[in-house]
Amino acid sequence: MMRCVALLIVILSANAVRLTSTTLRADETATEPAVKLWEWGKGIAVESMQAERMTVYLWFYEWNMFDARAKGQHTRGSHDGKRTVSPDGRTAVIDTSDMQLTARAVDDGAELTLEITNRTGHTWPEVAGIIPCFNPGAPSHRAKQYPKAMLNARFDNTNTWYAGKNLLKKLIGRDIHFNARLRKQVDRKAKGGRFVFSDKWPTSPDDAHAGLIVRESNDGRWVTGIAWERFLSAQGHNPWSCMHLGVNVGPLKPKESRTIRGRIYLFPGTRNDAFERFGRAFAD
Repeated sequence: MMRCVALLIVILSANAVRLTSTTLRADETATEPAVKLWEWGKGIAVESMQAERMTVYLWFYEWNMFDARAKGQHTRGSHDGKRTVSPDGRTAVIDTSDMQLTARAVDDGAELTLEITNRTGHTWPEVAGIIPCFNPGAPSHRAKQYPKAMLNARFDNTNTWYAGKNLLKKLIGRDIHFNARLRKQVDRKAKGGRFVFSDKWPTSPDDAHAGLIVRESNDGRWVTGIAWERFLSAQGHNPWSCMHLGVNVGPLKPKESRTIRGRIYLFPGTRNDAFERFGRAFAD
């Protein structure tokens, strides 16, 4: 009888060990991130672990607008900042002399925080902005022009939407849609009704009403996009398949600073799902 009891205890103990091990493995799996960040040549990449080669790229950054960082309507930006990515791919930081962009991986993309300081000798106007370039991957027909790792046939260059008044509107051509709140100030910057960028980005009469631009995958199963709580403009369908959501960084006097929240979205869902998440994240 004693031998039977002892044998039963051994069996139960072994099962307990196996159960504990299984539980630990499940917990460890649960903590694996759905998204990882990594460095690429001009900024950071956001990669979903839920589908093969589901990666989007943030070029930080491509353009200045309306006297931000340099005087002029439209001047070149720089992607020469120091880039640091944590070993686990959870966080990434890009540092420049006057800006720090921090990205933190979350299940549906990445949370962004931009800290910017005016280190020039002139005051930046309220409409001053910078434009990061956001790319969901180059189309396969441009394989000769881009690294193989950046090819992604899932997102068509024309399936793009920006935030109109209380709804998403489809982006047409390469028109630039300015923030409705800033539109009168933007128009005053024009000369003869035109800007230096008008030939490539015609100014649309339809304004944007919130800082979000998204693109659905061709099969309608995935959505990606970028958002900023303070935005200047929405524009896309460029040759590099990219989307431009301008960050509104003005007004800033010399030595003044500002912190701006942003978001990258990459998850299984639709443009309306992204619109709803944007509304919740930036409701305040």
